[in-house]
Amino acid sequence: MTDTIVIRPAVAADLPALRGLWERCGLHPSASDTDQRLAALIEFCGGLFLAALRDGEIVGSVMASWDGRRGWINRLAVDPAARGGRLGDRLMTEAEGRLAAIGCDKVNLLIEPDNAGVERFYRRLGYGRDELIFMEKWL
Repeated sequence: MTDTIVIRPAVAADLPALRGLWERCGLHPSASDTDQRLAALIEFCGGLFLAALRDGEIVGSVMASWDGRRGWINRLAVDPAARGGRLGDRLMTEAEGRLAAIGCDKVNLLIEPDNAGVERFYRRLGYGRDELIFMEKWL
């Protein structure tokens, strides 16, 4: 077994392994996390939804997207067994680089209250807190 990690765009065939990763990391699925929607996002994002693999196994992910105005980061996850090697940093650097390459100049992300401990990680990467009122409506 090597410690070489390859970061590449996710493909629809990765979805079962990505779900397993998110579950191991305590990330909550939402109603929009169906195979059909996630596969469509993979196609729509043009290489922004990334998977990190070690020896062919998915050990990390970041779901980046761009709406033409702002970039978004979702589902940054590093398998608990793969933590400590700055894979989260690598995934974020790759996602930010890909976003910048298509003209994105601002990236947003949301942190669930039960995952607030990651705020320190994002601050270290240069993200700052912005006091907003978040609202949503499911259609």
